[in-house]
Amino acid sequence: MIDTSHKIFTINDGSIKNIVGSGKKLVVCYGHFNVIHPGHMRYLKYARSLGDSLIIALLPDAEFHGLGSKNYYPENDRAEGVSLLHIVDSVVILKKGKLDSLMEVIKPSILVLGSEHENERDENIDSAISILEKQQGKVVFHAGETHYGNTDLLYSGIDDLELEKISLFKKACSNQNIELKALEKRLDEIKNVNLLVIGDTIVDQYVACDAMGMSAEAPVLVVRELESREFIGGAAIVASHLRALGASCYFLSVVGDDLHAGHVKEELTKCDVKTQLILDPSRPTTYKIRYMVDNQKLFRVSQLKEHKISTEIEEQVIEKIYKLAPNLDGILVSDFVYGVITEKVLDTVKEVASKYGLRIFGDVQCSSQLGKVTKFKDFDLVFPTEREARLGMENNVDGIERIANSLMQELDSNELLITLGAEGFIAYSKQEDGFMNRQYYPAMTANPVDVTGAGDSMFAAMSACVTAGASLMEASAIGACMASLAVRETGNQPISGKKLKKYLAHICNHSVH
Repeated sequence: MIDTSHKIFTINDGSIKNIVGSGKKLVVCYGHFNVIHPGHMRYLKYARSLGDSLIIALLPDAEFHGLGSKNYYPENDRAEGVSLLHIVDSVVILKKGKLDSLMEVIKPSILVLGSEHENERDENIDSAISILEKQQGKVVFHAGETHYGNTDLLYSGIDDLELEKISLFKKACSNQNIELKALEKRLDEIKNVNLLVIGDTIVDQYVACDAMGMSAEAPVLVVRELESREFIGGAAIVASHLRALGASCYFLSVVGDDLHAGHVKEELTKCDVKTQLILDPSRPTTYKIRYMVDNQKLFRVSQLKEHKISTEIEEQVIEKIYKLAPNLDGILVSDFVYGVITEKVLDTVKEVASKYGLRIFGDVQCSSQLGKVTKFKDFDLVFPTEREARLGMENNVDGIERIANSLMQELDSNELLITLGAEGFIAYSKQEDGFMNRQYYPAMTANPVDVTGAGDSMFAAMSACVTAGASLMEASAIGACMASLAVRETGNQPISGKKLKKYLAHICNHSVH
C-alpha cells in the first residue's frame, strides 16, 4: 500500500501551514468522500485544473453521529482513500473546526463547490464563502464536466488498467461485505425464478469487410464484404441471457411478418425461451446492419418502423400479460422505443405486479430514439445510462449524485442503477434509516471487442438475481462480471451461468499487486 500519511492533516495541526507553499494557487474542494466514483473524479479534475495545488476539506466523523458506522467509513479511512488520488495534494480533516476555519488558515485562491450548493447551502458554507471573498478569493460552483467517453487507455497499458479495475471491483465488494465465493450461491438461486421479458425485438447483422482504400472518384471509403453473421438483439437477447443463466423465461414481443421474425423464433427456441410473438404486417422486424473492418465498426444501417402498435395488437399484448402473470416472479421491460411499450402496456405491467406481488424492472434505450426513463415510475429497479438519466431529469449541469437523487424521487424508487459506459456504473440503495448506500463498480474489461448489448446482459443478470433474493449490491457485483464477459465477443451471445461462475472464480483468485 502506498503511504500517503504526509498528505493528511487535521484543521488543528500546526503543520497545516506547510501545505500553503510560496506563491501557490490553492484550490479547495469540500465533502465527505465516503465512496469515490467517476462523478467525484470529474469534480476533482476540474478543480485541479484551476490551480497549482488541490486540497480536500474532509467532513469529520462527528458530522455523521447517529447514522451508524455501517453507513460511513471512519474519517481516517476516507482521508486515506482520497489521498491516494494522484491529483490530490493534501487532505485536511476538519475535526471540530469548520470550513470557514480552513479558509482563515490557508487562505486559498479558489473554493470549488458542487453546483447543488449554488442555491442550497448551510451556514457553514455561507460563512466560508464570506471569509474567502473578504480575502479576495473566488468561489466556483461546478459539478465537473459531463462526458460519456473514457481516456484511461491514454495513460495506462491494457494489462495494468485491468489489474487496477479488478482491484477496484474487489474493493467495492469489500465495502459492501460481499464474499465473491458466496455469489455462486446467488447464481444457483436463479433457477428458481420465472420471468417475463417484454420489449422490442431486434436482429443484428455483422458484416466483416476488407478495407480496399479510398475511391478515386470521391472521398469515399471502399470495402469488400467478406462474411456476415446474424445475432438476436434488443429484448430478445435479454430473454436469452435469462434462460442461459438458469431462469425460466417467457418472451413477449411484436415482430414483422417476415423472415427475420422466423429467425428470432428459431434462435429463441434453441435457447429454450418460451416465445409469445405477435405478428404485425405494418412493421418489419427491426434489422440493424453493422459493417466492420477487423473489430472497428465503420457504420450502421437500420431498417425499422417506430410507430406505436395499433390498439388491436396492444390488446393482444395486454391479454398475454394477464394470462402469464399468475405464474411469474418478475417482469423485465426492455424498451428500445420502437412502439411496443405503450403507456397502456406499462400500466398493465404495474397492475399485475401489484396484484401478484411481482418484481418489475425497466430499461429504456434513448441513444438514437426519443424515450424517457421517468416512464418507469413505481418500478423496483431501473437501469438508465447517465445520458438517459440526464434526459429524464432535463439536467445536464448538476453532478451525477444530484441527478441520481432527483431521479429516484421522480421514480418513487428506493433503488437505482446508473451506467457510465466505459467507466462502469453506480448502484444506489436507500436504506430504512434514510441513508443512501451508493457503490461504484468499475467496468473490468479495459479494451472491449464490442460494447453492443453490455447493458442488456447486465439488465438480465441483475434482474434475475434481485428476483431470486439477492441484494442490489450483490446483484451489482454479478452484473459487473456479466457485462465484462459480454463485451469480450462480437455480437450478442447468451452468457451461461457456468461461464459466469468461471469468471467469478477467475476474479476471486486473481492476485492484485
